[in-house]
Amino acid sequence: MNETFSDSSTSNLKNPAPFHAVVTGASSGIGAATVKELTKWGWKVTAVARRADRLEALAQETGCQVVTADITDAGDRARLAQVIANSGPLHALVNNAGGALGTDKVEAGDIDQWRAMYEVNVLGTLAVTQALLPALRAGGRGDIVLLTSTAAHDTYPGGGGYVAAKHAERTIANTLRLELVGEPIRVIEIAPGMVHTEEFSLNRLGGNQQAADAVYQGVDHPLVAADVADAIVWTLTRPHHVNIDSMIIRPRAQASNTLVARKQQ
Repeated sequence: MNETFSDSSTSNLKNPAPFHAVVTGASSGIGAATVKELTKWGWKVTAVARRADRLEALAQETGCQVVTADITDAGDRARLAQVIANSGPLHALVNNAGGALGTDKVEAGDIDQWRAMYEVNVLGTLAVTQALLPALRAGGRGDIVLLTSTAAHDTYPGGGGYVAAKHAERTIANTLRLELVGEPIRVIEIAPGMVHTEEFSLNRLGGNQQAADAVYQGVDHPLVAADVADAIVWTLTRPHHVNIDSMIIRPRAQASNTLVARKQQ
């Protein structure tokens, strides 16, 4: 028995087509894992990212539709919105594109890095949501997922720029939920803690692989992208009258942004 559109459904079984999701930042990490998990559940997925080669490989693996786009570019967003308008109903937008740059203290913060983080994490998320909200309304029911971070709920030394951007992104989610109340659209925040992915720490630390590896050194089972993708899909597949406002997900070894249990090497 498959879950229906009825709010009275308590099934957590796989959703039938034609449920359709857009996933941004889909070329690697949590985004790619979410595309893979949703397609396993029978969803039609449009994967969005800047790197065409990565997207094509993902399409070969999953059968997803791909749109090569930079979410900070207005022309690319308009093209994405047109593709979605021509692709039938839209039921979910997973705002995953984002990232961190640098670990400077606030007094030495690189303004260009702060601006770049704000452009992607905050303004990019805002603009894509604005562009695709009409399609979600037209679909008759919709979900807007924002991938923030535990950095959206607390702070830590050397994380000022990323923390500020993720706090702002979380505020978008909380405000949008208030503004859309009464409409059949859920707004869901997923806030991961330490997730060991191929690129997050590498990008943050300027391509220094040794420093990136040290972030996870000694941690017993940090989260991986598939763990977060599983959480995202779980929220999307609840009966539609159930809204998971916010989910913080950390590895057992991480008690806070600054307290992580590490094994002696």
